[in-house]
Amino acid sequence: MSETTLPTAPAFPDDAVVIKGLVKTYRGSKQMPPKEALKGIDLNIPRGAIFGLLGPNGAGKSTLINILAGLTLKTSGAASVWGYEVEDNPRMSRAAIGVVPQELNLDAFFTPRELLELQAGLYGVPKRERRTDELLEAVGLLDRANSYARTLSGGMRRRLMVAKAMVHNPPVLVLDEPTAGVDVELRRALWSYVRQLNAAGTTVLLTTHYLEEAQELCDRIAIINHGMLVANDTTQNLLGCIDSKRVTILIDRDLKDVPPSMSTHGWERISARRLSVVYQPSKGSIGSLLMSVQVNGLGIVDLSTEETDLEDIFLQLTRGKTPLAAPESVESQPAPEDERSVDLASESAG
Repeated sequence: MSETTLPTAPAFPDDAVVIKGLVKTYRGSKQMPPKEALKGIDLNIPRGAIFGLLGPNGAGKSTLINILAGLTLKTSGAASVWGYEVEDNPRMSRAAIGVVPQELNLDAFFTPRELLELQAGLYGVPKRERRTDELLEAVGLLDRANSYARTLSGGMRRRLMVAKAMVHNPPVLVLDEPTAGVDVELRRALWSYVRQLNAAGTTVLLTTHYLEEAQELCDRIAIINHGMLVANDTTQNLLGCIDSKRVTILIDRDLKDVPPSMSTHGWERISARRLSVVYQPSKGSIGSLLMSVQVNGLGIVDLSTEETDLEDIFLQLTRGKTPLAAPESVESQPAPEDERSVDLASESAG
């Protein structure tokens, strides 16, 4: 196989991945009608970003990733990686992307060092340019370099998959559910390594069903549902979309019932000394809520607030709850109301 030269032109595109009007329809059969997995997706992933792609099971995430990786042919539209169209220039677009799939597809009878050397050879990376030991050390597997893959734990195999995807030094790395089934300690270790890769210039596309993971890592997030893009914005802007906040207070005496004047403000009794209220910052201040406590002769011993998190937004966009009061900066293609009912339990890879 001839050597694969990593993409150098365009050297630094503004967007690492560009998707325009992407449609994928799977042909049906006598028993099953055709399925439109992607319905005209428009999406740009900025160079240097850690970009989150979220959606419930069957939303179209895996289909989109497989198209970018050259594993699935699109029906219509366009998709490019690092400036190279995936079907017009498959050799260069594939050289520009590394994919860590959900499945642990490792040969059990190869060692980590052998697997990385083999993968580098398949990409045509010259021996003098291979970074096998460097990658193994980066993922904490250098001491297991010569052990058979079958002897590695699930977490070790997951880390080896990341190293395998990086052997040809791609500028774009796709992590498809990278921490599925691993413990909390390993998950955070992988998060740290992803940040290191990103700091070194790698653009990361992350799909995950751990909303905490997306909120922790991603600076921009897109959400797809039923093959349509329903949100695409910075993580911070998305978190600011829902105009609600919960305040919980601990008071200085036992209370059997919430005073009527406090009930009108929405206060609810959680326990004898703990009260809670949900309010909309755009329509009222926390000061008036606390004043309603004080005028009833109650002292506040402690106070805590609970901010909107990504799970609230995900639920609203994919379960047909109250639409987001989104600022103008939020880009979205809302799905029809009858297409938004999904089972949260199915929230995993699409």
